[in-house]
Amino acid sequence: MTDHWHTPLRHVKGGELSGDTRQTSGMTRLEAISGKTVGSSKVWMGQTRVAPATSSGDHHHGATETAIYVVSGHPVFVFAEGQREVRLETSPGDYVFVPPFVPHREENPGAEEAVVVIARSSQEGVVVNLPSLLAPAD
Repeated sequence: MTDHWHTPLRHVKGGELSGDTRQTSGMTRLEAISGKTVGSSKVWMGQTRVAPATSSGDHHHGATETAIYVVSGHPVFVFAEGQREVRLETSPGDYVFVPPFVPHREENPGAEEAVVVIARSSQEGVVVNLPSLLAPAD
């Protein structure tokens, strides 16, 4: 039986994030909180970075829900709604919710790196890279 009253908190310093997770072309995904790093069982948390004038590959996150907080830059989150491409243009302080299995990509049309913090309803960084399903922006 686990003694929840005396289980220690875990501290992951910003410089200790791990890139040992599934990656998607055009972005760098860093893991902070996961089953592997701190023993979490219901949440994964980390960050992604997209260089200026770069787009990620199309991907989804399986059965997990994903919450995104924009730290810096102006990333654009692109997904399809029927036959229509939808572009969510964001700014620092914005939040984005990605439902399970929704194909999407991140784009960074700006001149500065885009950094977002991500939380998922999983203990691991679920990423399923896809062939290009969405037409890239011109």
